Amino acid sequence: MHLTDSVSTLDFSVIRDLRKAVGDTLETVSERSGISIPVLSKLERNQNVCELETLYKIARAFGLSTSDLLGLCENRSAHVKRSVSYRSGPFDFQKIAYQGIEVFHALAKVGDCLSHPEAHGDEFELCWVLSGKVRVKMMHEQHTLSAGESVQFDAVLEHSYEILEDATLVIVHLTKQHRF
Repeated sequence: MHLTDSVSTLDFSVIRDLRKAVGDTLETVSERSGISIPVLSKLERNQNVCELETLYKIARAFGLSTSDLLGLCENRSAHVKRSVSYRSGPFDFQKIAYQGIEVFHALAKVGDCLSHPEAHGDEFELCWVLSGKVRVKMMHEQHTLSAGESVQFDAVLEHSYEILEDATLVIVHLTKQHRF
């Protein structure tokens, strides 16, 4: 397989989709990126290959990283998964995981406490209470959340969940992006 074979699998028409989604014209993207209208137009029609510097400039025009834009050009299809059920401590979970994100739907009863949540990597955690009342305790603070409220924190910090009323929660783990 030659390098040009793999490059041809990239779909640069995503640039047109991004441009239209934000209501930009070719002229606007050209001005923001410094890339000429003919080059942008050819890329949008997949009639040209893209140099890394060009991709970088276009990505920045849309507020994206180069790798994010390249990822969109490489694979534009949706990913469908089925949830996995499991129990952790007294909590019943449904979990969906994709690269960089894990989403947990939890049901917990009043009095339940999860004092040693599953091991975390270097990620952020968000707890959104859909119903009931939950106390989230951390080393130097605690937050009592009612239905419709959420809290976000660094998941490597010691934390626990105490259920004050029967509760339904959504817990999200977001992998931190390390650039260097």
